[in-house]
Amino acid sequence: MSKPLEKRRLENVGLGITGACVALVVLLVATLVFMVASRGLSTFVLDGIPVGSFLGGTTWNPHQTDASGLPSVGALPMISGSFAVTLLSCLITLPFAIGSAIFVVEVAPGFGRRVFQPITELLVGIPSVVFGLVGLTVVVAWTRGWAGGTGYGILSSSIVLAFMILPTVTSLATDALAAVPDGYRDGSYGLGCTRWQTVCHVVLPSAAPGLMTAVVLGMTRAFGEALAVQMVIGNAAQMPESLVTPASTLTSVLTMGMGNEAMGTVYNDVLWSLALVLMAMSLVFILVIHLIGRRGAAKHA
Repeated sequence: MSKPLEKRRLENVGLGITGACVALVVLLVATLVFMVASRGLSTFVLDGIPVGSFLGGTTWNPHQTDASGLPSVGALPMISGSFAVTLLSCLITLPFAIGSAIFVVEVAPGFGRRVFQPITELLVGIPSVVFGLVGLTVVVAWTRGWAGGTGYGILSSSIVLAFMILPTVTSLATDALAAVPDGYRDGSYGLGCTRWQTVCHVVLPSAAPGLMTAVVLGMTRAFGEALAVQMVIGNAAQMPESLVTPASTLTSVLTMGMGNEAMGTVYNDVLWSLALVLMAMSLVFILVIHLIGRRGAAKHA
């Protein structure tokens, strides 16, 4: 066999293998989306629960019926709790993440790359249950002593989640700052700007798309966390009254209820509907990341 024919055969084999891998990934994603969507929509199609009462209702008690004879399955308390925990944890971690990224890239790049960044990335390998146990013994006790009450609630969950998403946001923020061309910094220094003026007025604005991507990925990570949040939030399916009262999230209700209900029951269908809402929000976060990436690429084109 001639060398051109052999190369063409090997290329076709490689294309076939990569194509099969892509088809498998697409099939798995499509199967997952179809499974969650079909089971989640059963609440509205088969069980007759209105979408409005599910998304806007404030009473969560699937074993109890309301005046119309339908189960009380208002998911608004869990949706509100999920968004509150996600946003507050990002607000807590963002200053530390950006400050750490500035330190690694602009202040002490040698020490930052060799020592500080690897130490920060070690947090990624810590299991969720460890964060939950630390939050249960330290954060909840601190919140109880500072604000009173039981200590369980959105504030404790947000603090725990802030530590969990810190390495992700810090790593992506560091990459965003490092991607800013050195010519931008040299031009700023040439105009007489100080290092901090350069960082604040040149580097950070230029890295804004990458920093926004880091924030959205951190939000995605926080929105889908289950075990650590379940251990410190209090798991009360009610509208959050404050940051220091027990609440619940979509993931905490799912993890507590999914294994206790038989398939095909209304309660099980409603839990799948919560999973559908969770998946839809994750897809929205991913879409936002792609939009930010495209705008950033168009800006620097």
